[in-house]
Amino acid sequence: MRQKSNSTPVTSEKLVRDIRRATRKQYSAEEKIRIILDGLRGETPIPELCRREGIAESMYPQAFGRLGLIVATAAT
Repeated sequence: MRQKSNSTPVTSEKLVRDIRRATRKQYSAEEKIRIILDGLRGETPIPELCRREGIAESMYPQAFGRLGLIVATAAT
């Protein structure tokens, strides 16, 4: 006879979320500053910059905005 497992079954949605969380890109401070400076220069439109760097457009102001403000004030 098979023994029942005490653990709860893992749903496919939870499994996908866990994989995405584990494989999410972590940006170093230097990478963030480089991306912010590229955006501040204005040579490349932000949507194109986000596509190139693999960042969702909606995440650019959230993830890089505060740091961008610090970099912009420090550069002036």
